[in-house]
Amino acid sequence: MTASNAVLINAEKISKSFGIKPLLDDVSVGIHSGQRIGVVGLNGGGKTTLLEILSGIVEPDDGRVSRAGGARVVTVTQRGELPPEATVADVVVGQLGLAEHEWAGDARIRGVLAGIGVDGLLHARVDELSGGQRRRAALAAALVSDADLLILDEPTNHLDVEGVQWLAEHLVSRPSALVVVTHDRWFLDTVAQRTWEVHSGRVDEYDGGYNDWVFARAERARLADAAEERRRNLARKELAWLRRGPPARTSKPRYRIEAAEKLIADVPPPRDSVTLSAFAKRRLGRVAIELENAHIETPPGVDGVTTVLLDDLTWRLAPGERIGLVGVNGSGKTTLLRALAGEVPVAPGRRIEGKTVSLGWLKQELDDLDEDQRVLDAVEAVAGHITLGDKELSASQLAERLGFSPARQRTPVSDLSGGERRRLQLTRVLMAEPNVLLLDEPTNDLDIDTLQQLEDLLDGWAGTLVVISHDRYLIERICDTTWALFGDATLTNLPGGIEQYLTKRAQLVASAGSAKTAKTTAAQNEPVKVTDAAAHHQARKTMNRLERQIEKLTAREEKLHTELAAAATDQSKLMTLDAELRQVVADKDEAEAQWLEAAELLE
Repeated sequence: MTASNAVLINAEKISKSFGIKPLLDDVSVGIHSGQRIGVVGLNGGGKTTLLEILSGIVEPDDGRVSRAGGARVVTVTQRGELPPEATVADVVVGQLGLAEHEWAGDARIRGVLAGIGVDGLLHARVDELSGGQRRRAALAAALVSDADLLILDEPTNHLDVEGVQWLAEHLVSRPSALVVVTHDRWFLDTVAQRTWEVHSGRVDEYDGGYNDWVFARAERARLADAAEERRRNLARKELAWLRRGPPARTSKPRYRIEAAEKLIADVPPPRDSVTLSAFAKRRLGRVAIELENAHIETPPGVDGVTTVLLDDLTWRLAPGERIGLVGVNGSGKTTLLRALAGEVPVAPGRRIEGKTVSLGWLKQELDDLDEDQRVLDAVEAVAGHITLGDKELSASQLAERLGFSPARQRTPVSDLSGGERRRLQLTRVLMAEPNVLLLDEPTNDLDIDTLQQLEDLLDGWAGTLVVISHDRYLIERICDTTWALFGDATLTNLPGGIEQYLTKRAQLVASAGSAKTAKTTAAQNEPVKVTDAAAHHQARKTMNRLERQIEKLTAREEKLHTELAAAATDQSKLMTLDAELRQVVADKDEAEAQWLEAAELLE
């Protein structure tokens, strides 16, 4: 490793433009050994370009970048490519030059593989993976390396809440320097010792993570002219929430506490929950959406088999209630949201919907949009104006608050990126003024400024809210209660929020590991053999059935890999196929485990 506090990369007066737009203009920054730097800014503002220039992937138009000799720099960008015929093991651990028993016996490497969630994919080929799995494989390859500097672009994408926490703890514990682009505010505040804000061709530097950056922006806005009034109020409001929140969120306030308290002295709480709840009851009456004795299953797989997600569930969503829904990937969160929306049957139970309910649903899949419409036309097709709290916004004003500048509002929908389409979808959902709002991963593709605008909009929104998100900051910020799916066919309320969820998940994982070890030991020490002819026949029959099921699932798995490869440019289809593939793999693993249990009875 390099010497302590050595300069690893130094960029002097670098500039970079694409067309007539200068992304970076006369920027000078440096990275020292051991530093952990978070990079923030608007989408399209130059964050990724800065990372690629520092990494040497892209050359600046002007200026120079010097790198310490012998420093090992490992970069993971959003457009990084992996050898298509290589296996995940080749990509992740092949670079280490170790025999399999050597890296398999290394607790650090095993921890990375499990933490990033690629330990079950080691023998899969890269061209068989989904986009998210490829990103996780590339991230795992970077983390097992002995790098002096890690440069990571949005590493929390495709990770669930547990994965994000594991990654944060891993990065804080390792001695290497780090430069990371992220929109995950909890992650930024946990990891970053310093924050770079990329905007208007410049890079402004701040000490500390998200808390510190919010304070600095608020103070800067306080000194700005009247044209910055709206941004100032947003920043002050956000800071007020941070300072009044749980102690864990402000456990390392390196900024001036006295100045912060003075700045937010006259700022009210982010939202008046009592008033909003009362208003919601006037809009909704006594009933929003209720599930009574609901039985919810996964859609049938290729073999016709379903999995019970929830059984005998009674859940009554009250007017004005704000709920965060968490669980590991594949636990059934989206299916539960679909059941609330009435798209998934709950028999033998029933779904009750209030007579005045107006449902708004932000799905993970992109809605069909008229490609020939302009952005503003697509928003105005829903409504011309919207009332939020005591404010009325035009379609154009709402679109601007969610990241569409007046000029961009004239852009045809066909020219929008996937992230912009997602924002347009969200704008259209809000424009309909629903009083029950279901949000499935609303933070995907939103930068921090747009997230703050969304949260500010929801602060004044009176209605019932259920949100699925891996962004724990968002859950804590806009939700009043947290519920979780743990795979036990029940829905669990968590008064302790995300922290309680992570603690319980860790306990379940540890308990499952202990049970598996005990079962293996018992099987080795006391082998059970079938002597009864009828039982022997039943075990053989079960194995035959499972073999046919596994064969069908394997065929479907292979077909899905082919379809994923063919749909590489269709984001919506990729997400749908990837979700089905995960379910098929899980069903196959379960069937194989059952086959092994039956086979043990015949030994």
